[in-house]
Amino acid sequence: MNIHEYQAKALLKSCGMPIPQGHVAHTPDEAKDIARTLPGDVFVVKAQIHAGGRGAGHYVGEPSTGGVRLAHSASEVEDVASEMFDRVLVTRQTGPKGRLVRKLYVEAGCRFERELYLSLLIDREKRCLTIVASRDGGMDIEEVAEKTPERVLTTLIDPALGFQEWQARELAVRLALHGKLIREFVQVVQSAYDAFMAYDASLIEINPLVVTHDGALLALDAKMSFDESAFFRHRTLEDLRDENEEDPREQEAARYGLSYIGLDGTIGCMVNGAGLAMATMDIINAEGEEPANFLDVGGGASREKVAAAFRILLGDPKVEGVLINIFGGIMRCDVIADAVIAASFDVGLKVPLVVRLAGTNVAEGLEKLKNSGLKLTVADDLGDAARKIVAAVREGRNV
Repeated sequence: MNIHEYQAKALLKSCGMPIPQGHVAHTPDEAKDIARTLPGDVFVVKAQIHAGGRGAGHYVGEPSTGGVRLAHSASEVEDVASEMFDRVLVTRQTGPKGRLVRKLYVEAGCRFERELYLSLLIDREKRCLTIVASRDGGMDIEEVAEKTPERVLTTLIDPALGFQEWQARELAVRLALHGKLIREFVQVVQSAYDAFMAYDASLIEINPLVVTHDGALLALDAKMSFDESAFFRHRTLEDLRDENEEDPREQEAARYGLSYIGLDGTIGCMVNGAGLAMATMDIINAEGEEPANFLDVGGGASREKVAAAFRILLGDPKVEGVLINIFGGIMRCDVIADAVIAASFDVGLKVPLVVRLAGTNVAEGLEKLKNSGLKLTVADDLGDAARKIVAAVREGRNV
């Protein structure tokens, strides 16, 4: 789960991270009132959406405007906020559809001399938490890594020992920090590590981490993501969820405990088991088409759960065909058949459907599908299923 910048900063501040003063606004008038409480005569107004690149983004119909704006008075903050609220902001991460701006973060501006990059994330290959830092703050770290990989510094945190201060000191020296800034950098990394461990985060990113004009470190932007599997330990984190920023299909799937991720392809997939789901997506791609989703209904899904999954697939306007690939172990193929039949008649099956069943009660499941009256195709194996659904989708496009 992702959260907004202002929420991430509040969590990080509670762990000792130095951040500028600021508050979230829901109206232009509220933005003006917030600015009046902040120190200084420069203010930063930031669109709050779950996407990076806001400063380089633009509002639909206004390519010269961005999602991060400066203002020099409370009244100017109100004017800027009026131009940003309820507008669709397009960035490199939102795609052309963009995101509607419903909240703004008004923050005290600051003068700074340098921009650094800092993040903590899980290195799944090394199976440990990793600190990533760079002198090139404010830039896309992927671009920096591609063009100048020597400028991206990494330090692995031993899970048995935890974070050690010498690791941050070593990074600080390699980032060309000196004197008290080394001590401050140690505290910044310690704060990020404490927050990561306290909230079971999957990512903490501070970009940029700036050296201010008066020689201090300050986190100007912050991003946090969380491992939802640990939410049973952090019930309050669910209150930070902004459903307006989430795919409605993924919200519906979450209500039924389904593992669903929406993609950009046209063939909907319903599979039980993450490995089988990945293999299904790969073989669709190998046949020259793209999957519309990752959807794992799990090994012991109920009829209601499977029916909900099928309704989500059929409700996606991009889906031109559906492939169901089930290996019945704990899950019974006849239960799958019942759910598919019920959901098809409930929603209305208007796209080609290919079903591949194997395992427990496969004969009963296939017999139910055969006698259902639905227009569907049964496949013998995964390769056969992929070829049939791709052929059906392409034939539908030519009609």
